[in-house]
Amino acid sequence: MHINPLHPPTPKDHDNVITWDNLSGAAISLSIANLSHAQNKPIIVITSDIHAAEKLFHELKFFLNEDENILLFSDRETLPYDHFSPHEDLTSERLHILSQLPNIKRGIVITSISTLMHRLPPKSFLTAHQFCWKIKDSVDLSKIQKELTDSGYRRVEQVIQHGEFAVRGAIIDIFPMGSDTPYRIELFDNEIDSIRQFDIDTQKSISKINEMNLLPAHEFPLTEEAIAHFRTQWRAKFSGNPAESPVYQTISKGQPIGGIEYYLPLFFEKCVTFFDYCPINSVSVSVSVGVSGSNAAEQFWNEIKTRYTQLNIDKTRPLCEPEETFIPVPELFTKLKNFTQIKINSPTPTHTPTLLIDHRQKNPIINLQNFIATNPGKILICAESTGRREILLDLFKRNHLDVQCVENWSAFLHSHSHSRFLTIAPISEALFLPEEKIFLLTETQLFGHAIIPTHRAKKRAQDPDSIIRSLAELQIGALIVHIDHGIGKYSGLEKIITDNIESEYVTLEYADADRVYVPIYALHLISRYASQNPEQVALNKLGTYQWEKTKEKAAKQIRDIAADLLRIYAEREATKGFAFPKPNEDFFAFRQAFPFEETIDQRTAIDAVIDDMCKKKCMDRLVCGDVGFGKTEVAMQAAFLAAINGKQVVVLVPTTLLANQHVQNFQDRFSEWPIKIGILSRLQSTKIQNETIEKIKTGKIDIIIGTHKLLNQKIEYKDLGLLIVDEEHRFGVQQKERIKSLRAHVDILTLTATPIPRTLNLSMSGMRDLSIIATPPQKRLSIKTFIHEFDAGLIREAILRETMRGGQVYFLHNEVATMPTMIEKLQDIVPEVSMTFAHGQMPEKILEKTMADFYHQRFQVLITSTIIESGIDIPSANTIIINDANQFGLAQLHQIRGRVGRSHHQAYAYLLVKSLKTITKDAERRLEAISTLEDLGVGFQLATHDLEIRGAGELLGEAQSGQMESIGFSLYMELLDETVKALKAGKKPPDTFSRAHEPDINLHISALFPDNYIHDVHTRLMLYKRLSTCENSDATQNIKSEIIDRFGLLPEPAQHLFSIAHLKLQAKKLGIHKIEVNKQFGYLHFNDKPNINPKIIIELIQQHHKNYQLSGKNILRFVSVEKPDERIHLVDALLNKLS
Repeated sequence: MHINPLHPPTPKDHDNVITWDNLSGAAISLSIANLSHAQNKPIIVITSDIHAAEKLFHELKFFLNEDENILLFSDRETLPYDHFSPHEDLTSERLHILSQLPNIKRGIVITSISTLMHRLPPKSFLTAHQFCWKIKDSVDLSKIQKELTDSGYRRVEQVIQHGEFAVRGAIIDIFPMGSDTPYRIELFDNEIDSIRQFDIDTQKSISKINEMNLLPAHEFPLTEEAIAHFRTQWRAKFSGNPAESPVYQTISKGQPIGGIEYYLPLFFEKCVTFFDYCPINSVSVSVSVGVSGSNAAEQFWNEIKTRYTQLNIDKTRPLCEPEETFIPVPELFTKLKNFTQIKINSPTPTHTPTLLIDHRQKNPIINLQNFIATNPGKILICAESTGRREILLDLFKRNHLDVQCVENWSAFLHSHSHSRFLTIAPISEALFLPEEKIFLLTETQLFGHAIIPTHRAKKRAQDPDSIIRSLAELQIGALIVHIDHGIGKYSGLEKIITDNIESEYVTLEYADADRVYVPIYALHLISRYASQNPEQVALNKLGTYQWEKTKEKAAKQIRDIAADLLRIYAEREATKGFAFPKPNEDFFAFRQAFPFEETIDQRTAIDAVIDDMCKKKCMDRLVCGDVGFGKTEVAMQAAFLAAINGKQVVVLVPTTLLANQHVQNFQDRFSEWPIKIGILSRLQSTKIQNETIEKIKTGKIDIIIGTHKLLNQKIEYKDLGLLIVDEEHRFGVQQKERIKSLRAHVDILTLTATPIPRTLNLSMSGMRDLSIIATPPQKRLSIKTFIHEFDAGLIREAILRETMRGGQVYFLHNEVATMPTMIEKLQDIVPEVSMTFAHGQMPEKILEKTMADFYHQRFQVLITSTIIESGIDIPSANTIIINDANQFGLAQLHQIRGRVGRSHHQAYAYLLVKSLKTITKDAERRLEAISTLEDLGVGFQLATHDLEIRGAGELLGEAQSGQMESIGFSLYMELLDETVKALKAGKKPPDTFSRAHEPDINLHISALFPDNYIHDVHTRLMLYKRLSTCENSDATQNIKSEIIDRFGLLPEPAQHLFSIAHLKLQAKKLGIHKIEVNKQFGYLHFNDKPNINPKIIIELIQQHHKNYQLSGKNILRFVSVEKPDERIHLVDALLNKLS
């Protein structure tokens, strides 16, 4: 039967099952959307897996109107009988839908077969733990706290995620399950005075509301009655002593354990199913894509039984029977029969014409234009994102195809002013409705493959400068360097009132408990002190010459280092390199063929690299991005620009394994282009190596990939234009020297996941240009990281939970001599999994075969040395166990951990040590740092952590480490940067360093961020620091707009703060080092050589001698005004006159 997706057959009340045949792709979602329009009932859509459910959810959102209800009931994303619980955000979504479901009158709920097969808490549980609080309600604070605790909410100091609450006096902060934002409840006596939404990051209230709803924090209860019921059920069900079970003991104390959801039957008299929450008049729609619903259910049931059999051997963690925790297949389909059913049978593929865009043709969109000409009607072209839409718009415009943009499907249907439209929609398969003359085209037809959209990460990494120099993470007691006073301790922000004027100061403590108060406008004078052993650092003594002598000594050494650095890089600056032509159509065609959407950071990095290559100066750029964040694509686009313009490209990698992988990736990416790619490897025969070297010499290879063998001076290049270095810090001294010698002659692009300190800080000293890619790709989850002592039970669980979901495991053991013993031990722990091993001392051909076998999933566990550290990409490996993790550096741990988590599955890293009690303090700090930085895109911050932990001795050689320790790493780098700039400009660097040249401005007015405006001390401190270091008005305006956006309109003291920042910039340009203004008089203190025409000052005094007078040689006195705002305008106008 032919189904028209615009008017699909709807079930009559007496129909029990109807079938929709011959539907596929977007036709399925459009049909369901129109069913929803026609039915005044809830529609439950069931897919064969959660991936299909998510795809359908996004498509339906496009086809439905904005006001129509559509929900996705997600999977828990844990394995049957897992020892992990779902993420709080996931539980929040699930509880939100379960609470809404019984009362839904109309709308669509989408879920998968496996999700339906989990038993759920009864509806009465949600009802009992659901609250509604309104303004003016009478409440009891202690009763509220008990209700929250009984509902599973955790009390914390600061609320940041779902299921948490905090109490501060008469204020309660809470992040309810099912809510997008947390709430702040303020009590007046026993009455709710206000309810406000607030921002998690700033902790600032956003808007007021009149009432809020509260759901339980979990899908299980933790009340005293529920725990008593759990204990009774446990003892009745399981044999053995409950006192020996950590599960029983922990839950008995009212604390949830990982995987508690699989003990749900012990908390209730009877668990229910998802169908028990659905209104009885619901219509169920079963969508079978590839595999039928019954097959998918059978597969999942078999997995449940297998997991039960394998895991039910641990007597301390007995399991509930599968039938108690999950719904057997016959019961599932019996439940379905209670509802009107629509079945969409296995879809037939839609035969749609290929309309490939071919950039090599004079008219690349000729196929699309021919289709439009032969198919009169309305055509809608779907782009995956705003960025993709703009690319298509530009392409169509250049080739004279007129299209009109529309917001959604409804706008397209109701628009009659045009026939060709473009929209943003997550549709991957075309939809043809020839009878209605409607054609929906997708990027798959235009480009030959789907463009995978990359959704922007919610949190972005900061720019390099703020990561290093920001004071945002400063804790009380942290060491600080003041450029004039030396090393002290940060004691906090302090407000001081003088003459009724409130000012804020950073308080620093020095030796003998002396204190220095640093005004907030002078925070450019302080920086964090980073050292290897901060606890052993002595504070400076005020009022002595000790600090000045230390600075002079450091300054002398810094001048020598700066001169050496300049010699190294002078040749690069002086030598004219090859300026590549600006990118042409070919380059943009290559760029558009990238099968993913570029992230913002990736796009910025690519643009910067291409811009560098088009300059006459040789490029030397470092691209720093976490593992898997798209650095290779940056390299490929650079390589394409070089190769298409007749230059050869060398891609240098640290290992043969990585070289092989790069060759495959490059060949795939360049397959459509006449660019020859080759590899030079020790694994090749001498004959092949010689042939390859000859092809390099004659220019028959455009892009050559290999290890350090490519740096051999015997190899002659016909015309080398670009050197791409992957993980430079993995190469030896000789190779680095050779790379250094090439820097002055060819463009060099260095890729790294975690730059070593030297590389990082040469970038930051302006010697090399730096790009950071900190946006994770789509669906890339952060890696859950655990520190644990070596434990056979933990290792078994970690390996099985990965292999049970079809994944693979790296077990990193870096002692080759003891590897056979470790393999035997692991085989005893998990005899049922297949294992192999790999290390750098194996013959390379055997090593290559081993890695190929693991890549093709012929083995489940790879016991390996650090050979996996660089670049080997195995998406199915999502668990890594690192033995003796305390033996590794932080940068290396991060690099190794990055081998997992390269797909959308949750990845796990286990850092094992022999004993947590005996590891060194240094190793403990490294492990703590890596375990706390689970966020994606932390590679850059991690390198700076490494500097603090390991010390900065390696930065420029051991001889300098003493001076770095004496003045601190941040200040050392700042002074080095200033010295380099001075030498570059041909100026003599100063003998010591001070910041006296920064103008000191005191207008005797309150200029600060009030507590009630920005009440987080760290946030205020960071913003004060940023504002004090602004070098132009654009920078201050950017901060101002950011603050208004985050915190609202500026209060008067904050407005004054920005006004003073503006005056400071003006004063600095004019050569005024101090401005002092009170209610009566003002004083401008000029430098010895101010940047002011003396005639202006003379005319000012002559024309307004009552208001202006010279006081001494370098001071201009003027009459002031009483009101603060007028005082600011007076000084601003005076500085404008002088300029």
